[in-house]
Amino acid sequence: MKPFISTKVYGFFNYALALTMIFSPWLFGFKDQHGASFLLPLYLGWLQLIMAIFSKHEWGILKVFPVSMHAFIDVIVGSFLFATPFLYAYTDEIFAPQLIFGALLFLLGIFVDGSPLTSTPTHVFKDGLEEHTSDVKEPMSH
Repeated sequence: MKPFISTKVYGFFNYALALTMIFSPWLFGFKDQHGASFLLPLYLGWLQLIMAIFSKHEWGILKVFPVSMHAFIDVIVGSFLFATPFLYAYTDEIFAPQLIFGALLFLLGIFVDGSPLTSTPTHVFKDGLEEHTSDVKEPMSH
């Protein structure tokens, strides 16, 4: 499947999702919970905010990380966050925000333009030229 989320939309959703995750215990009424159900959205929200600031997309401020690396980390973190209510056994307390945040991170990471999971890899050589792997000819074997 081809990526359909532009890096501009991806960058906006990075900030929106990060801030929503950071404030989720107060927004969704589980600020009195303890442990993973309270701390994971906070920690992973701050991680998401830091990655958004350092990413090379239109909304990035410092532009250090390539979007492909950010997208890959989003898939990993999203998968983990999606599974945390079941891993840490707090499905009876509060689990919907973690499931939603995890699914959004996972889907954003897969379907953003430049994702290593759905885009054709691009190699940049020392002289600055780009080469797509689909254009590379395989050496002939003897």
